[in-house]
Amino acid sequence: MSVDRIPTAQQSAYFLSQINKTSAALNTTNQQIASQVVSSTYAGFGNQAQVLTASISANARNDAYKAATDLATTQADMQDTHLTSLNTLVTQLKKAVSDAVANNDPTTLMGQVQSIFDQATAILNSKDANGDYLYSGGKTDAAPVTVSSLSALVALPATSGAFNNGTDKKSVQVADGQTISFGLTASDIGTGLMQALKDIAGFDAGASGNFDGSNSLSQAQNDFLTNQISSVGTVAVNLNTEAAQNGYAYNQLQSASTTQDSMATLYTGFINNIQKTNMAEAATQLSLNQTALQAVLQVTSGLNQLTLLNYLPTPGG
Repeated sequence: MSVDRIPTAQQSAYFLSQINKTSAALNTTNQQIASQVVSSTYAGFGNQAQVLTASISANARNDAYKAATDLATTQADMQDTHLTSLNTLVTQLKKAVSDAVANNDPTTLMGQVQSIFDQATAILNSKDANGDYLYSGGKTDAAPVTVSSLSALVALPATSGAFNNGTDKKSVQVADGQTISFGLTASDIGTGLMQALKDIAGFDAGASGNFDGSNSLSQAQNDFLTNQISSVGTVAVNLNTEAAQNGYAYNQLQSASTTQDSMATLYTGFINNIQKTNMAEAATQLSLNQTALQAVLQVTSGLNQLTLLNYLPTPGG
């Protein structure tokens, strides 16, 4: 008769399933160590998958807010520089007028007025890195200041005609439900200065003007320029108010950026805790899986080699 092996088909199938199961666990651990992530699919994260996807989505949204906030912060900073420059021009204009009165000599006044006009126009028609006008109020492809000379400014019925900007003020969403307004328009920050320049240039072009050709001030010229000192001072005050408001918006943007950085750190850490492989734990698990696979292979191999002969008494026993 034949000598049958002890393992049955059912036992062999069981041990084969154990080999497959242990091999799969070992492969999973190897992949986790190699890729440094727990799983390449959401299904591999089990009941944490929904939390992980929500965290990734929130982090992406925060990154978008951060990018937009950084752009807004850059513009607000640039606006501060321009407002400072405009304020400097107003100070120069006030000094030029004051010096003409104090020295009874207006011969250099209009040259300074022309220079201030040119510089102010260039500032108000500034563009950003994308070529869009900063102070256009939404009309980003059109220069907000339309006059290119003092004579053209004087010819206007009103100073408002010098501006072609819209009324939209730029704003940025920095978080869910939180928006910060930071934009300025050319007419907001330039009307006062342009009005002062128009008044002086208009007077100069009139019957009592011609400052360049006057060795000294007439009474009418003196009275006019004396009044202008006060008017230009008011322009400076208004510009300082605009600068303060811009500074407040800048600080808000900086604060929002700091919060966004903190949230990014929080989200990244939370995602990594779920998604990233704990290398120390994985190394330990790898060793356990290798040991388990070796054990099940040895048991299976040994069991398949057993026959009834292993239990028969030896001759003479």
